[in-house]
Amino acid sequence: MQIEQDGMTNIIPVEEAKTLDGLFKARVQRTPQKVAYRYFNAVSEEWANYTWEQMNQWVARWQAALMKESLAAGDRVAVMMKNCPEWVMFEQAALGLGLVVIPLYTDDRVENAAYVINDANVKLLLLDNSHQWQQFLTIHNEIEGLQRVLILRPFEPDSIDACDHVRVVAAMDWLSSAHANEVQHIPSDPHALATIIYTSGTSGRPKGVMLSHHNILSNVASCLQVIPVQPDDLLLSFLPLSHTFERTSGYYVPMMAGATIAYARSIPQLQEDLLTIRPTLLISVPRIYERVYAGIRAKLAEGSGFARWLFNFAVETGYSQFECQQRRGYRRLSHVLWPILKQLVADKVLDKLGGRLRMAMSGGAALPAEVSRIFIGLGLPVLQGYGMTESSPVVCANRVEDNMPASVGLPIPGVEVKLGENNALLVRGPNVMLGYWNNPEATKAVISPDGWLNTGDIASIDEQGHVTITGRLKEIIVLSTGEKVPPGDMEAAILRDPLFEQVMLIGEARSYLSVLAVLNPARWQDLSAHYGLDDRLDSEQQKHQLEKILLEKITHQTSEFPGYAKIRRVAVIQEPWTIENGLLTPTLKLKRTKVLEKYKAEVDKLYIGH
Repeated sequence: MQIEQDGMTNIIPVEEAKTLDGLFKARVQRTPQKVAYRYFNAVSEEWANYTWEQMNQWVARWQAALMKESLAAGDRVAVMMKNCPEWVMFEQAALGLGLVVIPLYTDDRVENAAYVINDANVKLLLLDNSHQWQQFLTIHNEIEGLQRVLILRPFEPDSIDACDHVRVVAAMDWLSSAHANEVQHIPSDPHALATIIYTSGTSGRPKGVMLSHHNILSNVASCLQVIPVQPDDLLLSFLPLSHTFERTSGYYVPMMAGATIAYARSIPQLQEDLLTIRPTLLISVPRIYERVYAGIRAKLAEGSGFARWLFNFAVETGYSQFECQQRRGYRRLSHVLWPILKQLVADKVLDKLGGRLRMAMSGGAALPAEVSRIFIGLGLPVLQGYGMTESSPVVCANRVEDNMPASVGLPIPGVEVKLGENNALLVRGPNVMLGYWNNPEATKAVISPDGWLNTGDIASIDEQGHVTITGRLKEIIVLSTGEKVPPGDMEAAILRDPLFEQVMLIGEARSYLSVLAVLNPARWQDLSAHYGLDDRLDSEQQKHQLEKILLEKITHQTSEFPGYAKIRRVAVIQEPWTIENGLLTPTLKLKRTKVLEKYKAEVDKLYIGH
């Protein structure tokens, strides 16, 4: 109880913070000597710390350098870097000057980043390394208005085009040329624009979601009423900060609560970093939990039958105990064995995640029920939530004491939900965006005059208020990484190649995209003759060769889409989709659910082992 009280008194109220840079200022004043961030120093090859006061000193340097640029409050600046303390330094310095920050995905195609830079008229861009800028140089004629490019990591001067030596500079040289003063906090209006986050839509081009300081701060405060983050908590940040879920939950929430954030080196090194950092809270998209789950299953498959039985018995016992604690089940005799099962099974598995986790959050996409059941059965509370960029992003979340894994929980405090036409989930609250950047028509299409945001998701709400997402009004595929892909746009692009008669993009809740394809008979004959393929594709070698050929053609047609929308597998369907066989509507639209049902076996083969 004492820890909880200390945690609550340590939380910075929205009224005190007022703005996002004001939140940082208040945190520095409250706990200046506490460790704010941990990061891996590549030079010393050791983990190092920044206190809040040290972060404040660095923010002052970044801000002093920014003030030497020809920038005015309201101008847009962009950051395209992996998670690191410098990401925070840059953003806080910019926000304090009233600048609007635009995050860009580090692995996105340069053409997509250029579109955002032009659409938002970005004046200054911060990159991680010179290789990124070399990619921009391939389309430098398409980039307008960019006055300054900063590169964080050291680079060879020869790697920068001669004509860009004035515009492109090393961030450390740029910083050293400015004299740091006290950090300024110019913004005074909590409802002023703080950031524009570009999100994929059905039009093919991303839309810029405008979020104010208050949009995000109100969401952060509501999240802390649901998830009790304590000052002694340690979070490992590995989702990109360009993802709204990580930015709100893994950056601003810990700042408001006074917790410490450690930045993971990379996803491939995540397992090692978990063991080193030993976080107490985990915030992730389903894909990470799926990876751990797949590892558990693979190890069990190699073990003895008794080991598998013991594991399953431990999970069953732990989950039934969880149901009992949630007042949805009854006490069982097997529950008395839990302390032993915990020691023999659960602790050994959870030690792979550092051994100190007290809860885990999942969002960005649907968490498979079996994956959730395993972790909860092992004694780790996994709390699934729901949100979208347009809502800053959290709308609903399960609570430790009220956890329904099949649902996305109750609305967070201050947020209203209801069902609209066709059971569309509608959301209203202080977290709902200001609108889409330079796109009033799109804004009017999703926000009603009285403030209700149409999420585009179909939902049900039970008597207690728990929300369950049951489908989508608009066909958007949500990968297990949380990325959203509009299938219609990509399918139309693939169909530009006359070899493809019909295609359907798949990948909902999966880690990557695949395609089901019906080929044009005449074009297929030409192709098979050219490559010496048998029409029946009897051998696995021929199937593999055909898939490789088709993927090359698909990749060529979809090159303009974001990097995370890469299609990795394709399955050829022999039978055309028609009205007669029930796979097309009378208006010739795909019945996606029917197609998935009919070709379930083919779809499953595309994801075996993943």
